[in-house]
Amino acid sequence: MLSSLHEDHLNITRLLALLKHKLAAIRTEKTISYFLVRDVINYLRDVSDKHHHPKEDLIYEHYLKYRVVEGEIANRLHQEHATLLEAGAELKGMVEVILLDAVIPLEQFTAKLERFIALQESHMNYEEGVIFPLLRSALTEDDWRYLEQHWHHKSMDDPLFGGQISQHYQALANRLSLPHVSEVA
Repeated sequence: MLSSLHEDHLNITRLLALLKHKLAAIRTEKTISYFLVRDVINYLRDVSDKHHHPKEDLIYEHYLKYRVVEGEIANRLHQEHATLLEAGAELKGMVEVILLDAVIPLEQFTAKLERFIALQESHMNYEEGVIFPLLRSALTEDDWRYLEQHWHHKSMDDPLFGGQISQHYQALANRLSLPHVSEVA
């Protein structure tokens, strides 16, 4: 289960690199595709918030149930997931307004986008550097079997990085397939 979460993090990192590229383009007053920004945010909300984070929560709740954990580590993961959900909703709303041709101060948009990227990266670094090693060392084979049996979303195929790319994410998949992320789309 942790290896699939780690793979998700690698995919999210690719998407965040694309968002960083868009942020840099905006700052140099280049035109970007807000549709691609929307697609990245939608993917993160659809897949991360509805599949990836619940899987992490299931594992971590199991860990907390049977291990003594003190301090901020006991609640931090859940708090960060809630913060990411809220930041994603705010950014998505702002992008949707931009796509309706509303005028949004560029500084306001770039600040929200930059915050969203920073939150995502900080969260993944915390999980990869603190939570995942903790879970690897503390959970037994029986724990992992139990968790596999109680994960009810096993059959979900990733709509962007899975075997079949969803039509909804086709433009984003095409953009990520480019040899380098140096062009502005």
